[in-house]
Amino acid sequence: MQVALDASHAAQRQTAPPPQTRGTVYTFTIKATTKESSVGKKGATQATSMKDVASLAGVSTMTVSRAMRAPDRVSPAILEAVRHAIAQSGYVPNRIAASLSSNRTAVVALIVPSLRNALYAEMIKGISDVLMRNSLHLMISDSGVDLTEEEMLVSEYVAQRVCGVVLHNTKHTARTIELLRASGTVCIETGNLTSSPIDTVVSYSNYAAGKAMAQHLLERGYRRFAFASLPVATSDRLRQRRNGFLAGLRKAGISVDPRLILEVDAGLESGSRALGHIVDIDPRVDAVFFAGDVLAAGAIFECQRRGLAVPSRIAVAASDDNELMQNIIPPITTVAFPRYEIGVRSAEIIVARTKGLALPDSAVDLGFTVIQRGST
Repeated sequence: MQVALDASHAAQRQTAPPPQTRGTVYTFTIKATTKESSVGKKGATQATSMKDVASLAGVSTMTVSRAMRAPDRVSPAILEAVRHAIAQSGYVPNRIAASLSSNRTAVVALIVPSLRNALYAEMIKGISDVLMRNSLHLMISDSGVDLTEEEMLVSEYVAQRVCGVVLHNTKHTARTIELLRASGTVCIETGNLTSSPIDTVVSYSNYAAGKAMAQHLLERGYRRFAFASLPVATSDRLRQRRNGFLAGLRKAGISVDPRLILEVDAGLESGSRALGHIVDIDPRVDAVFFAGDVLAAGAIFECQRRGLAVPSRIAVAASDDNELMQNIIPPITTVAFPRYEIGVRSAEIIVARTKGLALPDSAVDLGFTVIQRGST
């Protein structure tokens, strides 16, 4: 897309900050505005070039390129001169040309199961913080908890020559794995530890987290348990968390009635219904582990409606931590995952690999923390 600006708009553009090139790149052609500027003498159909920026800044085109790609490798005075020249000229870097020379764009792709899930916000922030410091950009897509859709998205990103892909998933189609390995694209898997990552996994063990919560509740003296989560068929993460929890109880000689192992829809109301269903089936249950923060909050509300004292009558535990878990009455015991740190570490690995640095570890376990609060 090309947009020709009239003289008044071009004059305004000369003093504007350089446009950001996230997503679609628009090339602006600028009409003459002054007699003094060599840029201003260009025809209306000829875009400003890096050579023009170099002329305005009084440096070489190589120095301009270095200032944009690695600002820490030029002096502060030269960096300021180049930035001033870019702002004055309205220059927009040609990312397509840059990607042709390196065979990679300055874009990292993140694919998550659902953009509606606020749990990914901290990981996104961690990735973004690192990429911004390294002049890389983040694109985010929603796979809809569909491995075929994930495959399609990976195919598109590989075709666009992104410099890295982060997947919040460790289960993929065979074609997805083949695409990533054949292309040589840096791939970071998160959400669960796996013994056979496509490239590198940065995460925690959901199995160990579930087992740790079982141990915590047993140490608190609870003996009759129930479990609830979203459907596990589409989430190996939840399945592993459930399996770890049940294994921890079995180790203590405790089994759970299959009727008290629930899979429910998302939301506060689902958590409320799950708690009600559990105590209706077996009023003796004294502890419930919800593999989800919102479900656990809904259960607390249902206990309040029914007059069930938490934790003296029934304990409620959750996974993941946020302000809701911390401020509901009573605050909820949970297993917290370092989502921001996972984002940071994932991005750091991609940045290091783009610089040609070899990293020894294919699996990075950042662990988890069981946080005891008033609900247990």
